[in-house]
Amino acid sequence: MKKFRAGVVGTGFIGVAHIEALRRMGNVDVVALADTSGADQKAEALCVPKGYASYKDMIDSENLDAIHICTPNSTHCDIALYAIEKGVAVICEKPMATSAEQAKKMADLAKEKGVVNAINFNLRFNPLPYQLKQMVKSGDLGEIFTVHGSYLQDWLYYDTDYSWRLEPELSGESRAFADIGSHWIDMVESVTGLKAVAVMADFATFHKTRKKPLKPIATYSGMALKPEDYAEVPITTEDYCTVMFKFDNGARGTVVVSQVYAGRKNQMIVSVGGSKCAAHWDSENGNELWIGRRDGYNQVAVKDPSVLYGETGKVISYPGGHVEGFPDTIKQNFISIYRAIGEHDTSKGDFATFEDGLREMLLCDKIVESAKKQAWVEI
Repeated sequence: MKKFRAGVVGTGFIGVAHIEALRRMGNVDVVALADTSGADQKAEALCVPKGYASYKDMIDSENLDAIHICTPNSTHCDIALYAIEKGVAVICEKPMATSAEQAKKMADLAKEKGVVNAINFNLRFNPLPYQLKQMVKSGDLGEIFTVHGSYLQDWLYYDTDYSWRLEPELSGESRAFADIGSHWIDMVESVTGLKAVAVMADFATFHKTRKKPLKPIATYSGMALKPEDYAEVPITTEDYCTVMFKFDNGARGTVVVSQVYAGRKNQMIVSVGGSKCAAHWDSENGNELWIGRRDGYNQVAVKDPSVLYGETGKVISYPGGHVEGFPDTIKQNFISIYRAIGEHDTSKGDFATFEDGLREMLLCDKIVESAKKQAWVEI
Protein backbone atom coordinates (compact mmCIF):
# COMPACT_ATOMS: atom_id res chain seq x y z
CA MET A 1 0.00 0.00 0.00
CA LYS A 2 1.31 3.43 -0.91
CA LYS A 3 2.03 5.71 2.02
CA PHE A 4 1.15 9.34 1.43
CA ARG A 5 2.97 12.37 2.82
CA ALA A 6 0.64 15.12 4.04
CA GLY A 7 1.19 18.59 5.43
CA VAL A 8 -1.39 20.62 7.37
CA VAL A 9 -1.55 24.41 7.33
CA GLY A 10 -3.27 25.85 10.42
CA THR A 11 -3.62 24.08 13.76
CA GLY A 12 -6.83 25.42 15.22
CA PHE A 13 -9.79 23.18 16.06
CA ILE A 14 -10.29 21.90 12.51
CA GLY A 15 -6.59 21.54 11.71
CA VAL A 16 -6.15 19.22 14.67
CA ALA A 17 -9.25 17.29 13.52
CA HIS A 18 -7.62 16.83 10.10
CA ILE A 19 -4.44 15.46 11.67
CA GLU A 20 -6.38 13.01 13.85
CA ALA A 21 -8.47 11.76 10.91
CA LEU A 22 -5.43 11.32 8.66
CA ARG A 23 -3.68 9.22 11.29
CA ARG A 24 -6.71 6.95 11.62
CA MET A 25 -6.51 6.10 7.90
CA GLY A 26 -3.27 4.19 8.30
CA ASN A 27 -1.77 5.03 4.90
CA VAL A 28 -1.08 8.76 5.46
CA ASP A 29 1.84 10.21 7.39
CA VAL A 30 1.41 13.79 8.63
CA VAL A 31 5.04 14.76 8.12
CA ALA A 32 4.77 18.49 8.81
CA LEU A 33 2.54 21.36 9.81
CA ALA A 34 2.71 25.08 9.12
CA ASP A 35 1.51 27.80 11.44
CA THR A 36 2.44 31.46 11.65
CA SER A 37 2.58 31.27 15.45
CA GLY A 38 4.54 28.73 17.49
CA ALA A 39 4.89 26.14 14.74
CA ASP A 40 7.66 24.17 16.47
CA GLN A 41 5.78 23.98 19.76
CA LYS A 42 2.55 22.95 18.03
CA ALA A 43 4.35 20.29 16.03
CA GLU A 44 5.85 18.88 19.22
CA ALA A 45 2.50 18.94 21.03
CA LEU A 46 0.79 17.15 18.13
CA CYS A 47 3.67 14.69 17.59
CA VAL A 48 4.25 15.98 14.06
CA PRO A 49 7.90 15.66 12.98
CA LYS A 50 8.40 19.20 11.69
CA GLY A 51 6.83 22.63 12.18
CA TYR A 52 7.19 25.50 9.72
CA ALA A 53 6.34 29.18 10.11
CA SER A 54 5.81 29.37 6.31
CA TYR A 55 3.58 27.08 4.26
CA LYS A 56 5.82 27.79 1.26
CA ASP A 57 8.85 26.46 3.10
CA MET A 58 6.89 23.36 4.08
CA ILE A 59 5.73 22.67 0.52
CA ASP A 60 9.20 23.31 -0.91
CA SER A 61 10.96 21.09 1.63
CA GLU A 62 8.73 18.09 2.34
CA ASN A 63 7.93 16.38 -1.01
CA LEU A 64 4.23 16.31 -0.08
CA ASP A 65 1.50 14.34 -1.82
CA ALA A 66 -1.20 16.57 -0.34
CA ILE A 67 -1.69 19.71 1.69
CA HIS A 68 -4.61 20.43 4.03
CA ILE A 69 -5.63 24.09 4.30
CA CYS A 70 -7.18 24.80 7.71
CA THR A 71 -6.59 28.54 7.97
CA PRO A 72 -8.89 31.61 7.81
CA ASN A 73 -10.79 31.86 4.52
CA SER A 74 -8.85 34.89 3.30
CA THR A 75 -5.66 32.81 3.07
CA HIS A 76 -7.07 29.79 1.20
CA CYS A 77 -6.54 31.07 -2.33
CA ASP A 78 -2.84 31.95 -2.06
CA ILE A 79 -1.97 28.70 -0.28
CA ALA A 80 -3.92 26.56 -2.74
CA LEU A 81 -2.47 28.25 -5.83
CA TYR A 82 1.08 27.80 -4.54
CA ALA A 83 0.52 24.11 -3.80
CA ILE A 84 -1.19 23.43 -7.13
CA GLU A 85 1.68 25.05 -9.05
CA LYS A 86 3.98 22.61 -7.25
CA GLY A 87 1.77 19.65 -8.24
CA VAL A 88 0.55 19.00 -4.69
CA ALA A 89 -3.04 17.82 -4.14
CA VAL A 90 -5.12 20.26 -2.08
CA ILE A 91 -7.78 19.57 0.55
CA CYS A 92 -9.28 22.90 1.60
CA GLU A 93 -11.64 23.81 4.41
CA LYS A 94 -14.90 25.53 3.58
CA PRO A 95 -15.84 28.14 2.57
CA MET A 96 -13.40 27.76 -0.30
CA ALA A 97 -12.34 31.44 -0.27
CA THR A 98 -13.73 34.90 0.49
CA SER A 99 -15.05 35.49 -3.04
CA ALA A 100 -16.27 33.52 -6.04
CA GLU A 101 -13.49 35.14 -8.08
CA GLN A 102 -10.85 33.61 -5.83
CA ALA A 103 -12.62 30.24 -5.87
CA LYS A 104 -12.78 30.23 -9.68
CA LYS A 105 -9.06 30.98 -9.88
CA MET A 106 -8.38 27.99 -7.63
CA ALA A 107 -10.72 25.67 -9.57
CA ASP A 108 -9.38 26.74 -12.96
CA LEU A 109 -5.73 26.19 -12.00
CA ALA A 110 -6.43 22.80 -10.42
CA LYS A 111 -8.18 21.70 -13.61
CA GLU A 112 -5.38 23.05 -15.80
CA LYS A 113 -2.69 21.25 -13.77
CA GLY A 114 -4.69 18.05 -13.28
CA VAL A 115 -4.21 18.18 -9.52
CA VAL A 116 -6.66 16.37 -7.22
CA ASN A 117 -8.62 18.96 -5.28
CA ALA A 118 -11.25 18.76 -2.56
CA ILE A 119 -13.33 20.79 -0.12
CA ASN A 120 -13.93 19.35 3.33
CA PHE A 121 -17.72 19.12 3.07
CA ASN A 122 -17.35 16.12 5.33
CA LEU A 123 -20.95 16.03 6.59
CA ARG A 124 -22.14 14.42 3.36
CA PHE A 125 -20.27 11.32 4.64
CA ASN A 126 -22.57 10.79 7.62
CA PRO A 127 -23.78 7.22 7.05
CA LEU A 128 -27.54 7.88 7.25
CA PRO A 129 -27.60 10.91 4.88
CA TYR A 130 -25.42 8.78 2.60
CA GLN A 131 -28.08 6.06 2.86
CA LEU A 132 -30.73 8.65 2.01
CA LYS A 133 -28.74 9.57 -1.09
CA GLN A 134 -28.82 5.92 -2.22
CA MET A 135 -32.57 5.78 -1.53
CA VAL A 136 -33.19 8.88 -3.65
CA LYS A 137 -31.06 7.46 -6.48
CA SER A 138 -33.01 4.19 -6.30
CA GLY A 139 -36.34 5.99 -6.53
CA ASP A 140 -37.46 5.00 -3.02
CA LEU A 141 -38.71 8.54 -2.26
CA GLY A 142 -40.25 9.14 -5.69
CA GLU A 143 -40.33 12.70 -6.96
CA ILE A 144 -38.85 15.19 -4.50
CA PHE A 145 -41.42 17.81 -3.48
CA THR A 146 -39.79 19.64 -0.56
CA VAL A 147 -36.57 19.92 1.41
CA HIS A 148 -36.37 21.78 4.69
CA GLY A 149 -34.20 21.90 7.76
CA SER A 150 -31.83 23.91 9.88
CA TYR A 151 -28.29 24.29 11.14
CA LEU A 152 -28.15 25.65 14.70
CA GLN A 153 -25.25 26.51 17.00
CA ASP A 154 -24.75 28.65 20.11
CA TRP A 155 -21.00 29.26 20.15
CA LEU A 156 -21.56 32.95 19.25
CA TYR A 157 -24.55 33.36 21.59
CA TYR A 158 -23.04 36.10 23.79
CA ASP A 159 -21.57 39.41 22.71
CA THR A 160 -18.39 38.30 24.47
CA ASP A 161 -18.05 35.35 22.05
CA TYR A 162 -15.51 36.19 19.37
CA SER A 163 -13.75 34.57 16.44
CA TRP A 164 -11.94 35.60 13.27
CA ARG A 165 -15.05 34.36 11.45
CA LEU A 166 -16.79 37.57 12.57
CA GLU A 167 -14.39 39.69 10.50
CA PRO A 168 -15.39 40.02 6.80
CA GLU A 169 -11.83 40.72 5.70
CA LEU A 170 -10.85 37.25 6.98
CA SER A 171 -14.08 35.29 6.56
CA GLY A 172 -16.01 36.97 3.73
CA GLU A 173 -19.25 38.93 3.48
CA SER A 174 -21.44 36.13 4.83
CA ARG A 175 -20.78 34.35 8.12
CA ALA A 176 -23.55 32.05 9.38
CA PHE A 177 -24.57 30.79 5.96
CA ALA A 178 -21.04 30.62 4.57
CA ASP A 179 -19.75 28.83 7.66
CA ILE A 180 -22.48 26.26 8.35
CA GLY A 181 -25.35 26.89 5.93
CA SER A 182 -22.93 25.91 3.16
CA HIS A 183 -22.71 22.44 4.76
CA TRP A 184 -26.51 22.17 4.69
CA ILE A 185 -27.03 23.07 1.03
CA ASP A 186 -24.05 20.95 -0.03
CA MET A 187 -25.58 17.95 1.72
CA VAL A 188 -29.02 18.66 0.25
CA GLU A 189 -27.74 18.94 -3.32
CA SER A 190 -25.54 15.85 -2.85
CA VAL A 191 -28.33 13.76 -1.31
CA THR A 192 -31.16 14.76 -3.65
CA GLY A 193 -29.22 15.31 -6.87
CA LEU A 194 -31.15 18.58 -7.27
CA LYS A 195 -29.68 22.02 -7.92
CA ALA A 196 -30.94 25.26 -6.43
CA VAL A 197 -31.95 27.69 -9.19
CA ALA A 198 -33.28 30.62 -7.14
CA VAL A 199 -33.02 31.89 -3.56
CA MET A 200 -34.82 34.27 -1.21
CA ALA A 201 -32.90 35.17 1.95
CA ASP A 202 -33.38 37.12 5.16
CA PHE A 203 -30.40 38.00 7.38
CA ALA A 204 -30.26 39.37 10.92
CA THR A 205 -27.40 40.51 13.14
CA PHE A 206 -28.52 40.59 16.77
CA HIS A 207 -25.21 41.61 18.32
CA LYS A 208 -24.46 44.88 16.52
CA THR A 209 -21.19 45.09 18.43
CA ARG A 210 -19.08 42.42 20.08
CA LYS A 211 -16.24 42.39 22.58
CA LYS A 212 -13.08 41.46 20.69
CA PRO A 213 -10.43 39.96 22.99
CA LEU A 214 -7.14 41.79 23.12
CA LYS A 215 -5.32 38.53 23.83
CA PRO A 216 -5.56 35.10 22.11
CA ILE A 217 -8.33 32.69 23.09
CA ALA A 218 -9.20 29.31 21.62
CA THR A 219 -12.33 28.65 19.57
CA TYR A 220 -15.16 27.22 21.74
CA SER A 221 -13.16 27.97 24.91
CA GLY A 222 -15.92 30.00 26.64
CA MET A 223 -13.23 32.08 28.30
CA ALA A 224 -14.54 34.86 30.60
CA LEU A 225 -13.31 38.36 29.74
CA LYS A 226 -12.74 41.40 31.94
CA PRO A 227 -13.42 44.93 30.56
CA GLU A 228 -9.71 45.58 30.12
CA ASP A 229 -9.38 42.39 28.04
CA TYR A 230 -11.52 43.45 25.06
CA ALA A 231 -12.45 46.20 22.62
CA GLU A 232 -15.98 46.88 21.31
CA VAL A 233 -16.11 46.28 17.55
CA PRO A 234 -19.03 46.63 15.09
CA ILE A 235 -20.40 43.45 13.51
CA THR A 236 -21.69 43.39 9.92
CA THR A 237 -22.02 39.66 9.24
CA GLU A 238 -25.20 37.73 10.02
CA ASP A 239 -25.90 35.85 13.26
CA TYR A 240 -28.98 34.30 11.67
CA CYS A 241 -30.51 33.69 8.26
CA THR A 242 -33.49 32.03 6.67
CA VAL A 243 -33.21 31.01 3.02
CA MET A 244 -35.92 29.71 0.70
CA PHE A 245 -34.86 27.71 -2.36
CA LYS A 246 -36.37 26.78 -5.70
CA PHE A 247 -34.84 23.64 -7.19
CA ASP A 248 -34.42 22.62 -10.81
CA ASN A 249 -37.20 19.99 -10.65
CA GLY A 250 -39.73 22.47 -9.20
CA ALA A 251 -39.19 21.38 -5.59
CA ARG A 252 -39.11 23.97 -2.80
CA GLY A 253 -36.78 24.23 0.17
CA THR A 254 -36.21 26.22 3.35
CA VAL A 255 -33.36 26.37 5.86
CA VAL A 256 -32.91 28.28 9.12
CA VAL A 257 -29.30 28.92 10.13
CA SER A 258 -28.29 30.44 13.46
CA GLN A 259 -25.10 30.74 15.49
CA VAL A 260 -26.98 32.29 18.43
CA TYR A 261 -29.49 29.53 19.27
CA ALA A 262 -28.98 28.58 22.93
CA GLY A 263 -28.41 24.93 23.71
CA ARG A 264 -27.74 23.71 20.19
CA LYS A 265 -24.03 23.07 19.88
CA ASN A 266 -23.91 21.80 16.31
CA GLN A 267 -27.29 20.54 15.10
CA MET A 268 -28.07 19.96 11.43
CA ILE A 269 -31.52 18.79 10.30
CA VAL A 270 -32.39 17.67 6.77
CA SER A 271 -35.96 16.65 5.90
CA VAL A 272 -36.82 15.48 2.39
CA GLY A 273 -40.44 15.08 1.27
CA GLY A 274 -41.08 12.86 -1.75
CA SER A 275 -44.08 11.49 -3.64
CA LYS A 276 -43.61 8.00 -2.15
CA CYS A 277 -42.34 8.76 1.35
CA ALA A 278 -40.47 11.33 3.44
CA ALA A 279 -37.18 11.11 5.33
CA HIS A 280 -35.83 13.11 8.27
CA TRP A 281 -32.29 13.19 9.67
CA ASP A 282 -31.14 15.05 12.79
CA SER A 283 -27.39 15.15 13.48
CA GLU A 284 -28.04 15.09 17.24
CA ASN A 285 -29.50 11.62 16.69
CA GLY A 286 -27.24 11.01 13.73
CA ASN A 287 -27.22 7.23 13.63
CA GLU A 288 -30.95 7.08 12.83
CA LEU A 289 -32.98 8.04 9.75
CA TRP A 290 -36.75 8.49 10.17
CA ILE A 291 -38.85 7.41 7.18
CA GLY A 292 -42.46 8.61 7.03
CA ARG A 293 -45.36 7.13 5.04
CA ARG A 294 -48.97 8.14 4.47
CA ASP A 295 -50.41 4.64 4.13
CA GLY A 296 -48.33 2.44 6.37
CA TYR A 297 -46.05 2.30 9.35
CA ASN A 298 -43.33 4.87 9.76
CA GLN A 299 -39.84 3.43 10.17
CA VAL A 300 -36.51 4.26 11.75
CA ALA A 301 -33.45 3.04 9.86
CA VAL A 302 -30.42 2.68 12.12
CA LYS A 303 -26.77 2.76 11.18
CA ASP A 304 -26.09 -0.90 10.49
CA PRO A 305 -24.05 -1.84 7.40
CA SER A 306 -25.62 -5.30 7.35
CA VAL A 307 -29.08 -3.92 6.49
CA LEU A 308 -28.39 -0.64 4.65
CA TYR A 309 -27.58 -0.32 0.96
CA GLY A 310 -24.23 -1.75 -0.07
CA GLU A 311 -22.94 1.65 -1.20
CA THR A 312 -23.68 3.04 2.26
CA GLY A 313 -21.61 0.31 3.84
CA LYS A 314 -18.54 1.77 2.15
CA VAL A 315 -18.65 4.84 4.43
CA ILE A 316 -19.24 2.88 7.66
CA SER A 317 -16.32 1.66 9.78
CA TYR A 318 -18.10 -0.12 12.62
CA PRO A 319 -20.94 -2.64 12.93
CA GLY A 320 -24.48 -1.82 13.99
CA GLY A 321 -24.84 -0.60 17.55
CA HIS A 322 -21.51 1.23 17.45
CA VAL A 323 -22.06 4.97 17.11
CA GLU A 324 -20.18 6.96 14.47
CA GLY A 325 -20.00 10.74 14.35
CA PHE A 326 -18.23 13.91 13.23
CA PRO A 327 -14.61 12.62 13.30
CA ASP A 328 -15.65 9.58 11.26
CA THR A 329 -17.13 11.76 8.50
CA ILE A 330 -13.80 13.55 8.11
CA LYS A 331 -11.97 10.22 7.94
CA GLN A 332 -14.38 8.82 5.34
CA ASN A 333 -14.06 11.99 3.26
CA PHE A 334 -10.27 11.71 3.35
CA ILE A 335 -10.37 8.02 2.42
CA SER A 336 -12.28 8.95 -0.72
CA ILE A 337 -9.95 11.86 -1.51
CA TYR A 338 -6.70 9.93 -1.02
CA ARG A 339 -8.03 7.09 -3.16
CA ALA A 340 -8.36 9.66 -5.95
CA ILE A 341 -4.86 10.98 -5.22
CA GLY A 342 -3.46 7.46 -5.42
CA GLU A 343 -5.17 6.82 -8.75
CA HIS A 344 -4.26 10.29 -10.11
CA ASP A 345 -7.90 10.69 -11.09
CA THR A 346 -9.71 13.92 -10.20
CA SER A 347 -13.10 12.39 -11.06
CA LYS A 348 -12.97 9.59 -8.48
CA GLY A 349 -15.04 9.61 -5.30
CA ASP A 350 -18.10 11.22 -3.76
CA PHE A 351 -16.12 14.01 -2.10
CA ALA A 352 -16.70 17.68 -2.85
CA THR A 353 -14.25 19.14 -5.37
CA PHE A 354 -13.21 22.72 -6.06
CA GLU A 355 -16.05 22.86 -8.57
CA ASP A 356 -18.47 22.11 -5.72
CA GLY A 357 -16.71 24.68 -3.57
CA LEU A 358 -17.04 27.27 -6.34
CA ARG A 359 -20.75 26.49 -6.64
CA GLU A 360 -21.22 27.09 -2.92
CA MET A 361 -19.40 30.42 -3.22
CA LEU A 362 -21.67 31.45 -6.10
CA LEU A 363 -24.74 30.34 -4.14
CA CYS A 364 -23.56 32.31 -1.12
CA ASP A 365 -23.07 35.43 -3.26
CA LYS A 366 -26.64 35.13 -4.53
CA ILE A 367 -27.96 34.57 -1.00
CA VAL A 368 -26.18 37.72 0.22
CA GLU A 369 -27.57 39.62 -2.77
CA SER A 370 -31.08 38.38 -2.00
CA ALA A 371 -30.81 39.39 1.66
CA LYS A 372 -29.79 42.89 0.62
CA LYS A 373 -32.55 43.22 -2.00
CA GLN A 374 -35.18 41.33 0.04
CA ALA A 375 -36.16 39.65 -3.20
CA TRP A 376 -35.87 36.36 -5.11
CA VAL A 377 -32.55 36.07 -6.97
CA GLU A 378 -31.88 33.50 -9.69
CA ILE A 379 -28.70 31.44 -9.53
